[in-house]
Amino acid sequence: MRLTLLLCATLTLAAQSPAEKAVAAVLDDWHLAAAQADEVRYFSHLAEGAVFLGTDATERWAKPAFQAWAHPIFQRGKAWSFKATRRVVTLSRNGELAWFDEDLATPNLGPSRGSGVLSKQGGHWRIEQYNLSVPIPNALMKAVKAQIEALPKPPANP
Repeated sequence: MRLTLLLCATLTLAAQSPAEKAVAAVLDDWHLAAAQADEVRYFSHLAEGAVFLGTDATERWAKPAFQAWAHPIFQRGKAWSFKATRRVVTLSRNGELAWFDEDLATPNLGPSRGSGVLSKQGGHWRIEQYNLSVPIPNALMKAVKAQIEALPKPPANP
């Protein structure tokens, strides 16, 4: 089983183009920077106009607001730990944009998903948008929907 998984991972990596590998490396380093509480490195991967969409409906963070919110968390010495367990990267025809979706192993959220868009700027890939979500199994959706609807509606984050 382990050999099969290793072989599949190796074949998947071999099938990736250099640009897809570069995008994956940026995302992996971005996640690692959070786990290591390297705030400067983490936010350097985000484009100036980047948006981070969190799991809560009110969490739509422009880069400056996200950075201000996250700063005290990074100061604790560890932010959050996301490890991609599966990722698909797609490139635009001109090779200047990439979009992706990834399954994440996280200690706090459990199985999660990230998706987003990167753009190539000055030869470097930058994250334009990241959308973090927690997939809800269809069998639980009715109960979860009822719980969400029962909550008071907080103001949206601009």
